[in-house]
Amino acid sequence: MIRLARVGARKQPYYRIVVIEKDRARNGRSIEVVGTYNPRTNPATVELKYERIAYWRGVGAQFSLIVDKLVKKNPAPAPIAEPAAV
Repeated sequence: MIRLARVGARKQPYYRIVVIEKDRARNGRSIEVVGTYNPRTNPATVELKYERIAYWRGVGAQFSLIVDKLVKKNPAPAPIAEPAAV
């Protein structure tokens, strides 16, 4: 499952987006960190490793509801087309 793991001080939330087994604790041992989410900035900052997320989705990992919303709001940037050599 791909979900949020809370880190940061009390009343100062900061989240890692992690790949973790579904039945593990929220901040338990994760398989891989695939991004971060900071709701305290204006606007909130989201950093994602799109290629790793695509890999884990292909293997069968599911998003939590919040991570699904974050990924949909921040789609992967379109690849830049290189000009054709003449």
